[in-house]
Amino acid sequence: MTERDPDADARRLANESLAADDPTGWFELLYAEAAGGDAIVPWDSGKPHPLLIEWAAGAAVPPPGRRAIVVGCGLGDDAEFVASLGYATTAFDVAESAITGARARFPVSSVDYRAADLFALPGDWRRSFDLVVEIMTVQALPEALHPEATAAVRDLVAPEGTLLVIASAREEGGEVYAPPWPLTPGEIEAFATGGLVTVRIDDLEGVNRRWRAQFQRAR
Repeated sequence: MTERDPDADARRLANESLAADDPTGWFELLYAEAAGGDAIVPWDSGKPHPLLIEWAAGAAVPPPGRRAIVVGCGLGDDAEFVASLGYATTAFDVAESAITGARARFPVSSVDYRAADLFALPGDWRRSFDLVVEIMTVQALPEALHPEATAAVRDLVAPEGTLLVIASAREEGGEVYAPPWPLTPGEIEAFATGGLVTVRIDDLEGVNRRWRAQFQRAR
């Protein structure tokens, strides 16, 4: 039997959604079909992202009361890990079915799971989080939306707060078999605007090239 392509469902639904001029609608379709056993969510590994775990091992323990938010949280594994570090954690996803799945997966969680659109976030979230974690969400959007999505992520970071971005990487003008639309050097560097500065950008070579980048907002 031929092994099923784990990206096939995401690409099929993304293409349908994009054809209907709805660049984010496919996330709900994917999670809803996956909940019924009719699709695979290719990024759902059932555990926190290893580059997040590795980063956290070298990070300071947050003082009491620090807040974190996980962008595009999916089924919640990264959010639960961030909460275990000691942060009061909020996590959101545009897909209602993803949030329903996260709450079902972690029924006694301290994480505040919300259905929310990156392009229309609650006003009281603006510059309110000491740690913002963005793992492969901006890259899941068409390239034309990357600047707006990047700005929305940046705007969550509180004064003196940290933004951690983990994303697939490619060179400027590199070939894309979308989705996703991996981030170029210029796109990863674009997080360091709007009051944020670069702490470090790691270009991690391997079978799948990745960025892991850390940024900080001034006072």
